[in-house]
Amino acid sequence: MWPQESLELPTPETALKGRDTPIRISGTHYVNGRSMLSPFPEGHEEIVLGLGCFWGAERLFWEMPGVYVTAVGYAGGYTPNPTYEETCTGHTGHAEVVHVVFDPTEIGLPELLRAFWEAHDPTQGMRQGNDIGSQYRSVIYTTDELQRPLVDKSWQEYDQALRQQDRGHVTTEVAPLEAFYYAEEYHQQYLAKNPAGYCGLKGTGVACPVT
Repeated sequence: MWPQESLELPTPETALKGRDTPIRISGTHYVNGRSMLSPFPEGHEEIVLGLGCFWGAERLFWEMPGVYVTAVGYAGGYTPNPTYEETCTGHTGHAEVVHVVFDPTEIGLPELLRAFWEAHDPTQGMRQGNDIGSQYRSVIYTTDELQRPLVDKSWQEYDQALRQQDRGHVTTEVAPLEAFYYAEEYHQQYLAKNPAGYCGLKGTGVACPVT
């Protein structure tokens, strides 16, 4: 029996132990047939975003022109190679996230961040709507030090926009990516395989001023 979901992040000492072996996946994107595994085409960039349940979040990004490939997984915690069931307990420290690989000559990071901010409510802490738990927290994990100023600028601008509308303060976690663990095959491109499946995306209705 798994421990109950937690609204507090574990420490390295209290996190579930995990395993050395990665979860096995096909590596092929169900929608566009491209590889979800590195290496990616030269010049492409990567960022990891968490905005609640990763099923709807992934579809948001794979549909954007200029996005080369997406994959869902777990990041931001301590447990190596966690399972979905483990992550949902809150005792791995991970958030459900989308790994986005994009061509910066076709779409810029600010455009991706605008979609990120507007597609969910980044003021809710350890939840997203009715999805409650630390795995649903809002996160941005950068993969390049040049991304951080753009992310910080967007964070500040959207926080200000939300405050002006009395919608609260941004609680989104921002940090360099330490590790991304691929989720199980059935989670990858879930809403393409299950068109009537659950999508928890719901924005605030506040436009993002990021330029």
